[in-house]
Amino acid sequence: MPELPEAEVVARQIRARLLGAQLRDFWIGRADIVREGLLTASWYRGAVLQSVQRFGKSVALGLVNQNVCRYVVAELGMTGLLLFQSVPTKYPQHVHVRLSFEGASEPELRYWNPRRFGRLSLLDKTGLERYLARRFGVDPLLVSKQDFVRILRERRGRLKPLLMHQQIIAGIGNIYANEILFRARLHPNMPVSQLSMGKVERLYEVMCEVLEEAILAGGSSVRDFFAPDGTEGQYKRRHLVYGKEGQSCPNRCGESIRRLQGERSSYFCSRCQSLRSTR
Repeated sequence: MPELPEAEVVARQIRARLLGAQLRDFWIGRADIVREGLLTASWYRGAVLQSVQRFGKSVALGLVNQNVCRYVVAELGMTGLLLFQSVPTKYPQHVHVRLSFEGASEPELRYWNPRRFGRLSLLDKTGLERYLARRFGVDPLLVSKQDFVRILRERRGRLKPLLMHQQIIAGIGNIYANEILFRARLHPNMPVSQLSMGKVERLYEVMCEVLEEAILAGGSSVRDFFAPDGTEGQYKRRHLVYGKEGQSCPNRCGESIRRLQGERSSYFCSRCQSLRSTR
């Protein structure tokens, strides 16, 4: 948490409020918050925010100064937030980065992270290309159905870990993997090699539907997520299985939602998501 929908909400809000604004100051309170790259404060002063993009679960701010572009890539991690100055923050000592702007409706964007699992990367264009190639697979909202089918056909192993493998499919975490698999009626431990063509195509369609619905609902505020303007994501109210252990299956099949313990807990219905072969 956050996952692709939350990162997309963050990117859209920043784009709407800050795109085209000029950076007045760039303050970093902890040197270890920068994963790679060096802060040259003099270069960033006066740079214009030209683009705001999402890559997987990360948000990249593209800044241009004298026709040179550099990127500030924020990995939100488990508890990281990008917040506008107008949003009150608990424990302000955990604000590790401040980007101050001129000519924008929001004068400041803050990076807040109490656990410091998130990081910033300060990259030029070549560095960004290397960063993306190293860390991210295809974007589930941009990949074609044909390429999605090909990717699954080339893989082995269990289905849910594949959906969450960021170097294969970038952006899906535990919350949305559970929701996608339930709606697609696929068991989390289903071997990918046993999926029929029809099941793979259905999985693609459900994946796109769930992620788009979650973005429109502002994401899921589970535990720590808030959008930059301080609002909570409402998609958590539409979760069908995530965190619902012991509750009745939403399909009214007579079974209860079960939980499989692992590196990440899986929530599923044993009747609706049978582990039998689906060829």
